[in-house]
Amino acid sequence: MITKADIDGGQAFDWGKTSSDYGTYRPGYPESFYTLLPVLGIGTPGQDVLDLGTGTGVLARAFAKRGARVTGIDMAAEQIAMAQRLAAEEQLDVNFMCSPAEAAEVPEHAFDIISCGQSWLYFDRTVILPLVQTWLKPGGKLVLAHICWLPRQDRIAHASEQLVLRYNPNWSAANFPGSQTIQHEWSKADFKLVTYHAYEEAMPFTRESWCGRFRACRGTGAVLSAEEMARFDQEHHTLLEQIAGETFTILHQIFLHAYTPIGT
Repeated sequence: MITKADIDGGQAFDWGKTSSDYGTYRPGYPESFYTLLPVLGIGTPGQDVLDLGTGTGVLARAFAKRGARVTGIDMAAEQIAMAQRLAAEEQLDVNFMCSPAEAAEVPEHAFDIISCGQSWLYFDRTVILPLVQTWLKPGGKLVLAHICWLPRQDRIAHASEQLVLRYNPNWSAANFPGSQTIQHEWSKADFKLVTYHAYEEAMPFTRESWCGRFRACRGTGAVLSAEEMARFDQEHHTLLEQIAGETFTILHQIFLHAYTPIGT
């Protein structure tokens, strides 16, 4: 379970409850993202990569598929079990560890890249930032990646969010306006911004996959009871039958920040 005062009003949530849907319906970033990364020197063959908050290993498995040596860490045992299963199915060699990132036993100066997809907000930065500096090789990069739908521009995404808020008014991730942060304030003392990229892409879904995506959501599957989740899912299916075709696209923003410790 995770509880942070600045996330969902301190409401506890458990990503492990979502692992089945997460592994199926949160495939992650589009191919365009993985076309961009090598240009930035991220996730290239032979690199040593540490993926924090790896979840079901979306980034970890993608980097391993492209020839990197990868370690993935997550505190939820169910997420790690799903990551291991998916990696085995893809015949990928990834070292997955179940641990809070802040307590992980990781070698010093061992990684070219420390990646974090969608999960940086969950860490204690007073602890994790010094660890990142210790774990990176000289010249290594901390890479924060996100993919977020844009409810202010996409009517289906907006309608789905409104349903989530009916079931869970504490959910604070709704109404995302798009990334407007070039460099995070927390980084300015000890890190240099290497690059920032943001772009939009329409991602394809079916009604079933969009419902699955919302079951694997912090505001629903990670917090609602099984009974509440079943009611939500049924209402979501009914809503989509009213406002969407069997297949559709949802506008997303993909954005990335890459930092390197000052002095390396």
